[in-house]
Amino acid sequence: MTATVDGKKIAVKGPKGELSFVLQDCVTVALEGNELLVSVANTDEKEQKAFWGLTRALVANMVQGVSEGFKKALEIQGVGYKFEINSPTKLTLSVGFSHKVVLDAPKGVTIAPDEKEKNIIHISGIDKQQVGYFAALVRGIKKPEPYKGKGIRYVGEYVRRKAGKTAGKK
Repeated sequence: MTATVDGKKIAVKGPKGELSFVLQDCVTVALEGNELLVSVANTDEKEQKAFWGLTRALVANMVQGVSEGFKKALEIQGVGYKFEINSPTKLTLSVGFSHKVVLDAPKGVTIAPDEKEKNIIHISGIDKQQVGYFAALVRGIKKPEPYKGKGIRYVGEYVRRKAGKTAGKK
């Protein structure tokens, strides 16, 4: 993995790809050996301290993305709910609407089915923001509902179930 700092632009290149980011005016990044050091002009100002932490987190996510990548897994639950992956960047959902929902993944994001489970989708890429955005977009098509638990959810997400109106009558 290599990183280059050119004025206010930082670029990180690794085995999975390349990402770049333009820094705020108050933040500076220095490359010393194999470490990237993030600093600000005035550590007493609240806004500059916030940009300091934000920049550090963004640079760390860039480094992790180009070396390992990011992955989100979504699970589809419901009778008749299914998905088709037409290409690594095209997803077709059939989730109870009168029509099928077709989604195109952003650049750098790929979609793959799970090998063992037929109702799990894996969304992966090198940009953490794009992977999270697309996973939230897919989940937003049909959020899990609290009565039967049908919908699209993250793997491991807990959906609080409600009893329904027949449970209250006696």
